Amino acid sequence: MENRTFAAPSTGTAALAPEPARAVPHTPPRTLRARRRRPAVLAMSVALIAAGGLGGAVLYNSTGQRISVLALARDVPMGQTLTADDLVVARIAGDPALRPLDARDRQRAIGLHATTDLHRGALLLNADVNADPVLNPGDQVVGVAAKRTQLPATRLQTGLRVLVVATVDQSNGQAGTTRTPDTLPATVVTVGRVDSDGGQVVDVAVPPTDGPRLAAWVASGKFQVILAPRADAAHAPEPSGSSSAGPSGAPSSGGPSGAPSAGGAAASPGGGGN
Repeated sequence: MENRTFAAPSTGTAALAPEPARAVPHTPPRTLRARRRRPAVLAMSVALIAAGGLGGAVLYNSTGQRISVLALARDVPMGQTLTADDLVVARIAGDPALRPLDARDRQRAIGLHATTDLHRGALLLNADVNADPVLNPGDQVVGVAAKRTQLPATRLQTGLRVLVVATVDQSNGQAGTTRTPDTLPATVVTVGRVDSDGGQVVDVAVPPTDGPRLAAWVASGKFQVILAPRADAAHAPEPSGSSSAGPSGAPSSGGPSGAPSAGGAAASPGGGGN
């Protein structure tokens, strides 16, 4: 048997057996990965650009449209009648927050009365004009500082007719008899903001002879603001049964001249006994 001698490994040297080669995964180059993702990025970029352009076009169309409205060519004081020289047509971008009168309403606006002081260049709103004059020549404007309980629940508006009633003691010195409270007709000119306690200042227009008296009522705080009756109700014809004249034209009341009668109905029994 043949003996072979192998050299012993030196001290400090480890005998390493060669390891089998491992399979290395194939990684595509960076340039190739970039090329693969580039079509998707380009498609997304094109979509974003198209969406931005479409949104810009919609915004331009919504804000770029111009409408013709009425504006003030010069200052118009409150109560004055509008004329053709007071109005001018202006073109502005449509905005839902602005509701001026359309230029087609020019002829309808001429002849209306200004409910407040109108300034040159301002847009003419529907609340700025009224068919009925708010102020007559010589009227005085009195500020009525009223509490919540002194005003009607109906919201007061410019041009509304109201009655200011004095709520002072109306007794005439005789037991159980009172006199009719003093009343002043007025027209609402300006409605102020409501305070935290519900109070409100309302400017009303009254004839010059009634201004000082109304101011005294406001200073005392003893008054009440009520809505005036409508003009059509105040001038409505009376029913045929309440006519105060008989067939011959004479009054139907047969009682004495000093006896009270309610529409002729209370005096009819006395008249039938004569």
